[in-house]
Amino acid sequence: MNSRPTPLRVLSRSDLADVPISPAEVVRAVEDAYLAFAAGDSDNPRKLSVAHPDGWSVAYAMLGRDGRRRVVAMKTSYKFDPHHDRSTKRYYTTITLYDDATGMPLAMMDCARVGALRTPAVSALLVRETARPGARSVLLIGTGTQGRNALPHLLAANPQLNRLMLYGTHPEGIESVYQQLLHHNPHAELELVSDPHAAARTADVILATAGPGTQVAIEAKDLAPGATVVLVGYGLAPSTLTEADRVIATSAEQMALTGTDMAGPDGRLRGVDAELPQVLNHRSVGRTSDEERIFVYNSGLVLTDIAVAHALATRAIAEGRGTEVALWD
Repeated sequence: MNSRPTPLRVLSRSDLADVPISPAEVVRAVEDAYLAFAAGDSDNPRKLSVAHPDGWSVAYAMLGRDGRRRVVAMKTSYKFDPHHDRSTKRYYTTITLYDDATGMPLAMMDCARVGALRTPAVSALLVRETARPGARSVLLIGTGTQGRNALPHLLAANPQLNRLMLYGTHPEGIESVYQQLLHHNPHAELELVSDPHAAARTADVILATAGPGTQVAIEAKDLAPGATVVLVGYGLAPSTLTEADRVIATSAEQMALTGTDMAGPDGRLRGVDAELPQVLNHRSVGRTSDEERIFVYNSGLVLTDIAVAHALATRAIAEGRGTEVALWD
């Protein structure tokens, strides 16, 4: 055995908060992770979960191997939400990276920023592959963490989108969406809308990132011909799935597990026509006609977390951030 201590670099939320990485870089890292998975170079086993029988808490464990980066990682998340109230809700998520070329640990890190960047990058790729030709307008619903990061990543992969509409109810969130957009796209204009249903009828793309308390539920009848709707959080009614002409998901298996609230009147969940990894490597297609309305389900694969986490960790460590812990000493 190696007698030398093996340190573990621990990267906190504050260590990672301002590590520089552009939306375009995140999108490229996420796309590369999907392509490696589609090519069979990486492994993404099914996640494990445990939940309190009364719904007080839920925990997940996700293991993945990125064959191109030669990184193995374990991501964990734990949510404690006994009263479904922000004052008592607790949420913790971490990811630990190991170098599968040297056998050495790379880092254990808070995963909040990883998820905040990975998810909108996935949405950006989904829109790129499913938006109708000539698409120009997008409606963003929600101003939470995902809403705030959505537009810069969307534009990194879809620069042709030039009418940006936002529906939100929290002034601070609206301002944060605007500031994030201007930081990455200084010349972009953002249109605030008061009627999301009317705005939906004019949108080529709808990103639903609202929280569970939203009163918005866009119906299929609100969609324009050829529209693409992306479900990240809440904001879409089940009819947008049940009446869709085509359904695309990052993972059909995960949609079956976590998308049950979108089941139709008969209690059944609409099947998936294609998955994003196969669309990206051209084994399948995202859109088959200009007029079809497409429902897209964005659920994360841990491989995309690994790609973004590795990029952030590499940069943070190069800058000397974090704390080395002799965990195995």
